[in-house]
Amino acid sequence: MTTGSADPAEAVGVAPAADSGFLQRYGATIEYILIPGAALVGALATFGLFVALFGKNPLDLYFYMYQGAFGTWFSWQNTLTRAAPLILTALCTALPAQLGMVIIGGEGALLIGALSATSVALAMPWASPFVVQTAMVCAGVIGGGLWITLAGALRQYRGVNETISSLLLVYIGLAVLNHLVEGAMRDPASLNKPSTREIGAANMIGSIPGTDVHWGLAFGLVAAFASYILIYHTVFGFSARVAGGNIRAAKIVGLGVNKLILTICFLAGGAAGIAGMVEVAAVQGRTNANLAAGYGFTGILVAFLARHNPLAIIPVAILLGGISASGGLLQRRLGLPDASVLVLQGIIFVFVLASDALYGRIGFLKGKS
Repeated sequence: MTTGSADPAEAVGVAPAADSGFLQRYGATIEYILIPGAALVGALATFGLFVALFGKNPLDLYFYMYQGAFGTWFSWQNTLTRAAPLILTALCTALPAQLGMVIIGGEGALLIGALSATSVALAMPWASPFVVQTAMVCAGVIGGGLWITLAGALRQYRGVNETISSLLLVYIGLAVLNHLVEGAMRDPASLNKPSTREIGAANMIGSIPGTDVHWGLAFGLVAAFASYILIYHTVFGFSARVAGGNIRAAKIVGLGVNKLILTICFLAGGAAGIAGMVEVAAVQGRTNANLAAGYGFTGILVAFLARHNPLAIIPVAILLGGISASGGLLQRRLGLPDASVLVLQGIIFVFVLASDALYGRIGFLKGKS
């Protein structure tokens, strides 16, 4: 008599996806991939209908979007270049989200980080490029970090909603940048477009060897992996997630909630500050109004689409960077405004927010019949 303990699902040849135990174990993971993916597909379909109203073929739209984003090596480089600041600004939203905070001020932290990095570079004309670049990174982190920490402090000590305060800080940061660029820090030679003096070609961080993609992509990848390790593989990260789940319970068990909030906000702002430093040291070479390119606001969309997972931010940022990179090709081939990609990003954001209500409510992913 045989007393085997074979899995009943295996005995009857049931596929793993139909096994209720499999779905109970991995249903949540499948949800985190399936629901944002479905939201993205729905947004693309809706945008296709929007384009069809203007007499354009949606299939041509999707083809040229792919070509502009991933069709050639040049397109890939353009996409990765645009993805670099998106990874960093997305972390500015994703990290505070672990504590249940909604910070949308990455654009302001980027601008302040850029301004801080430029100020340090211009103040050190005697230093070697390595020293200047190191100082710029530190200044970008500190400038952006303190900017978002201000929003966290206002929430924790004065009860000010962090979403509102971080958004208002964006406009304050832009006003500060314009005031200094058009005033005390203005280069007299910049007539039509006020700018600071150039930081110098020797102080630019250049591109990754063999590519036209600047080193900002490496900064973004390192920051994303470091954030993942911090949040999911350290005691600090565990404490942050506990506080994010129930802040009152976290206080009862003795967690330093104030310290957690201020530290997370500083790290989040520091990531966006590095994005600003990279835009100066790898792209612009100086600080001016061109830095307000919307990377901070697109980073919010990246963070939400990635469900605030630092590793998931990387592919999502590449995808959104590709959509942004395809704007010029859509304008040339289909006659669409370059800003059409902004419409698509808005539609994606609406679909992502609407799909949030589906998490935990899809019965077959919970192993239910």
